[in-house]
Amino acid sequence: MLFYGPPGTGKTSTILALAKELYGPDLYRTRVLELNASDERGISIVRDKIKNFARMQLSIPTASQKAQYPCPPYKIIILDEADSMTQDAQSALRRTMETYSRITRFCLICNYVTRIIDPLASRCSKFRFKSLDQGNAVRRCEEIAKLEGVRLEDGAVEALIRCSEGDLRKAITFLQSAARLVGGAVKKGKKKGDDDMDVDDDEEKGKGGVVTIKSIEDIAGVIPEATIQTLLKTIQPAGKGAYYDRVAKVVTDLVADGWSATQVIGQVRLLSSPSSLHDHVEQITNELCFYLVISRYHI
Repeated sequence: MLFYGPPGTGKTSTILALAKELYGPDLYRTRVLELNASDERGISIVRDKIKNFARMQLSIPTASQKAQYPCPPYKIIILDEADSMTQDAQSALRRTMETYSRITRFCLICNYVTRIIDPLASRCSKFRFKSLDQGNAVRRCEEIAKLEGVRLEDGAVEALIRCSEGDLRKAITFLQSAARLVGGAVKKGKKKGDDDMDVDDDEEKGKGGVVTIKSIEDIAGVIPEATIQTLLKTIQPAGKGAYYDRVAKVVTDLVADGWSATQVIGQVRLLSSPSSLHDHVEQITNELCFYLVISRYHI
């Protein structure tokens, strides 16, 4: 199988959950090999570690294990971020996949499917993971906040999703950082454990702070929406003569705050619908003032 798509959309979680459902906690250790980006991705890893695991004999499940889990007669090798492998390593992996396909299955995970060589990709069933839709992402963040006892300002969850751009992992990280920043309290009556969200709970009695939209934007390093809206409002034509000065003042403020032109354009794209974005870009292009000011201040 070949899982590809943007980061934070559940590719690795999906295959790990599938493997645990197939084998259970006991057989998982002997039937599943997971290699991530921290491992070397050269041809030597394919020839040694992957090949050795692929040709190992299958461990025999007990009767109780068979009763609880399907325990199919093959092992699974998971190669996370497979697009970082060299072409030589991918070519060697192709031969290993063919040789040991009877007792070993492979799952390749990548962000950019174009970096996987065609002979390797053609041997895989491809599954594309899209960015999570806002509804499901919002529900998941709200569920996590509720379970962890983190209080959220109205609109904070929507700000999380907007700032993470569909990356749920990033949204959860922003939520955790924001909860720690404001001192969000752990849910009353809940003991802290290894799986709890790491937050500052110096006010254990439920007096912890509230995660606000501003705290999320500060942690994510995004331009505040009010600033973007001011820019869009400023570039609307309202008469000749003073137009350049108005745009110059807004851009000067952006430069003073340390925002880049790339980030400005990127957030305008996210806030605008395709039709309105075209209008904004056309407006800026026709007047030229915005780009002249950007060039002048080197942002």
